[in-house]
Amino acid sequence: MKTMLRSLIAAGLAAGFVASLGAPALAQQERVIRFGHLNNTDHPVSLGVKRFAEALATKSGGKMKVQEFPASQLGNELQQQSALQGGVQQMTAPATTSLAGVVKEFGLVDFPFSVTSFAQADALLDGPLGQTLIAKLPEKGLVALGYWDLGFRNVTNSKRPITKVEDLDGLKIRVIPNPVFMDTFKAFKANPLPMPFAELYPALETKAVDGQENPFAVILSNKFFEVQKFVSATNHVYAANIILVSKKFWDGLTPAEQKWMQEAADESRAYQRQASRAAAAKAVADLKAAGMQYNDVSPAELARMRQIAQQATEHFTAQYDPAVVKLYRDELSRISKQ
Repeated sequence: MKTMLRSLIAAGLAAGFVASLGAPALAQQERVIRFGHLNNTDHPVSLGVKRFAEALATKSGGKMKVQEFPASQLGNELQQQSALQGGVQQMTAPATTSLAGVVKEFGLVDFPFSVTSFAQADALLDGPLGQTLIAKLPEKGLVALGYWDLGFRNVTNSKRPITKVEDLDGLKIRVIPNPVFMDTFKAFKANPLPMPFAELYPALETKAVDGQENPFAVILSNKFFEVQKFVSATNHVYAANIILVSKKFWDGLTPAEQKWMQEAADESRAYQRQASRAAAAKAVADLKAAGMQYNDVSPAELARMRQIAQQATEHFTAQYDPAVVKLYRDELSRISKQ
């Protein structure tokens, strides 16, 4: 009888101790997060993943571990997005462009020549517009933890330098499968061809396409200089990556674990942006050293391109939520004065 009593008391004390730890402590089982993306391991997106992983491991006491899958190992952007929605994959960091198919207002971020500096881009995405777009994702099976830098997009091709909009006439240019990009390059009288990123290098190598458009660091990391001669600083669109989490995975986390993930994303953001922008500046010199012919585009020609592009994309605003369009325009007006 005494033995049974002692056992009951011990069990009660143990239960009380566990209860005192709270729910987060109870959920401290090890979690492995499959984080896939399109870029190589020397790209700033990969550097951001590594910094996020380090911060999350520290905050969770090593219980939350990130397993990186770079270079499209888990599929293209849309395939990885579907894997997140299905709960098969936990995280990815695609270009915001790829989300226009699930939340069409993300197309606003891709409007050409909308921002002209990194400071403006950060203000637009970290402010009310960026947060409004993020708030639309959970109903689509996705949770976003913020934005990383990808950089201003520039045109490369194997035919000629792009010094004016007429130089794009007739060029077969690979673009992201996105209506805004398609219509923009059609307005430039190019022949835009939507294509998954993983298929781009062989398409350039075989001359199936003449050129493509990407930030300098992407051009360098993927060795497009091996199959492209000319790189032109069109800076036609600012591109960002967005840190995505599967909502099915997110909903299974404790509040403490969700907090750690958000904090790790916040801490990695400044580092990733700095690394990305430093890499872009260095990439221009490296591309020249690798044999590419580089040219700037004059402000007057960029103004012409901007006017043509705006005429081509303006009709998209009629397809978007009017409140979000107004917010976008208000935010552009605000940040242009900074």
